[in-house]
Amino acid sequence: MAEHGNNSKTGLVNALNGALADTLALYVKTKNFHWHVAGPRFRDLHLLFDEQAAQLIGTVDNIGERVRKNDEYTLTSIGSVASQTRIADQDDTTITADMMVAELRDDNRKLHERLNTVKDEAEDVGDNATSGIVDDWIDQCEERIWFLNQASK
Repeated sequence: MAEHGNNSKTGLVNALNGALADTLALYVKTKNFHWHVAGPRFRDLHLLFDEQAAQLIGTVDNIGERVRKNDEYTLTSIGSVASQTRIADQDDTTITADMMVAELRDDNRKLHERLNTVKDEAEDVGDNATSGIVDDWIDQCEERIWFLNQASK
């Protein structure tokens, strides 16, 4: 186990802020696709994307507060999100529904990797509260990946 103390929490705080950036960016992309999806599966995907966006935004405050509970600073702006996210923007409003589903699935996989890093970093510094709560975020992310993967078949 790593040495406890503020210096040892840098990796955890960086991972949390990265997960926060990815979650916010993925929320915006999911809402974008919710608004712009078209085709024969419109209703189902429109509703799925809205459910997933609501789940994503529902975790944002918890992630940011985990950073603050570690007495560190979190993201402050769209620019700070953009500088730390691994989720690429998608401004093409004409991509197919299948492309949207695949892109969201793959982006949720990126978020899943980041959340696993949060879990590892929390374990390394003995932050049991973060370690416990990130399990829920990982489970939600796995459910989104599952739904999107099934919708892509």
